[in-house]
Amino acid sequence: MTAENKHNCVDSDTLFKKTRNNIDKYGLQIIVIEATDYLPSFAYSIGLWEKYNHPEIICFGLSNNLLHTLINDVAEMIKENESIITEKNYLNIFKDSKAEFINVHPDNIADYFGIAINFYKSDDFPALQLIWTDRNDNFPWEENFEEEFLYKQPLLDRNSDFKFREPKNLTAFTTKQWMQGKPIIEVFHEYDGDWQFLTDDEPSAENIIIVALEQLILKDKTLNQIFDLEYGEEASRKFIGDKWIRRETQEIETE
Repeated sequence: MTAENKHNCVDSDTLFKKTRNNIDKYGLQIIVIEATDYLPSFAYSIGLWEKYNHPEIICFGLSNNLLHTLINDVAEMIKENESIITEKNYLNIFKDSKAEFINVHPDNIADYFGIAINFYKSDDFPALQLIWTDRNDNFPWEENFEEEFLYKQPLLDRNSDFKFREPKNLTAFTTKQWMQGKPIIEVFHEYDGDWQFLTDDEPSAENIIIVALEQLILKDKTLNQIFDLEYGEEASRKFIGDKWIRRETQEIETE
């Protein structure tokens, strides 16, 4: 089976045919998405639901080759009639560490399984996330999990109401007018990691305020739609519920 990278220029018809052929021949297609400066790498299966009536598998934060191998290895277990379950330590996936699976919340399917959704023509399919441990064999939800790995594998069984990678108490910039009820229509994710959530008012030293990122999301859940905005990107819309238009932020040249 093949791995597809989001930077590969493969048209949708060709990709559909390759996916169909690989599922028919191997039982699945594996999609691999490279890491960016902001977001971790991940890989997922397509076809396990159709072929074996088993949830698709997704895994984050490792090398592309390892992700591909892991998804393939789990698929082999499924082909041998082993049903992968949650809340169980698996000792046969990694050589010297544990693994566990968690359910992917339905609200998180659309964020990561785009090609699978196009193939199935629906996001109504189950998925399990393969979770790996840190160098001390701790899972992300356990005490003393190494912080440097914390954001390399978002936990997709939770946090569907707050999808951003950053802590909920991260400081973000917005306007006083937002506090007064105006909607956010433009969002900037700065190269240094700062977030700006702006209304249609001209930002100035007088009307810019700092709030916790969670405050913004609690007030407007549709902001979750741009949680994966890259460093140096911005998104805009005309009103809450409108489609976000994304683009690279144009750097201002100074003399």
